[in-house]
Amino acid sequence: MQILVTGGAGFIGGHLVEELVRLGHAVRVIDNLSTGNLRNLETVREKIEFIEADLADPQTAMDVVHGVDAIAHEAAIPSVPRSVNNPLESHAACATATVNLLDAARRHHVRRVVFAASSSAYGDDPELPKHELMLPKPCSPYAAAKLASEHYLKVFSACYGLDALSLRYFNVFGPRQDPSSPYSGVIARFMTQMLQGQRPTILGDGFQTRDFVYVADVVQANVLALTASARFDGGCVNIGTGRRTSLNELVADLNGILNTELTPIYAAPRAGDVPHSVASIDLAQKLLGYQPRMSFAEGLKRTVQYAQGSSSTGHV
Repeated sequence: MQILVTGGAGFIGGHLVEELVRLGHAVRVIDNLSTGNLRNLETVREKIEFIEADLADPQTAMDVVHGVDAIAHEAAIPSVPRSVNNPLESHAACATATVNLLDAARRHHVRRVVFAASSSAYGDDPELPKHELMLPKPCSPYAAAKLASEHYLKVFSACYGLDALSLRYFNVFGPRQDPSSPYSGVIARFMTQMLQGQRPTILGDGFQTRDFVYVADVVQANVLALTASARFDGGCVNIGTGRRTSLNELVADLNGILNTELTPIYAAPRAGDVPHSVASIDLAQKLLGYQPRMSFAEGLKRTVQYAQGSSSTGHV
């Protein structure tokens, strides 16, 4: 199958491209490299078609979709703070690019589009676990743009018969998540600080919880969605683990792996942060046969080991 991966030079996209190549698919990647890095494609660079371009341009979307069977749409600017500072940029990278891609997909009769949606759609709703029937409550331009993209998938499915599915990612982590980026996840930030002997800074009391899902499980979900025999109507499913980990527990686990005793520094909580988040994955299990395979402890250990090896070679 010929598969287009948008944002394929990003953290998640790069892992997905590697797996699709391993499975024998022909892969085309488009990325404007604003947050992605070609290092994420080093192992498969000669086996894929790479296009450096921006999907915010409609003609680019039309050109890059030509001839593909399915699309894994990972491209976005993955940052809530950056979206608050520049909502137009976030909208263009998320919502505008998605509409351009969907229009090209329906005109080129693409078999399926799988979209990287976000658990940020649930906002600050205190109900746990988060499930797909909850009313969305986006609290940032990034969340709003991601949610708008979900709605566009649903509309393009209803109006044009486009086969599409949104995967709402929870807190994805794993090797190659750039710790130097201000948009990286909390695990990458804490891990980098502690590897350097620095105490990590927790915004809040540390009892806030997250559903940390290892990147290989997110890749698994995408492969299942891209290759499923069932037809999708533009709906959404959660991709997480169904387990919660507090930030205090995260620091303790990192101390255990690193054999350190670094206590966190507590600072004022960031406005708009959600206290607790955990996914119900029942629907993903039912529709896709999705089942997270990586335990948090093992995933964290592998992530730290990769970071330790990368720091010795000068890479991130």
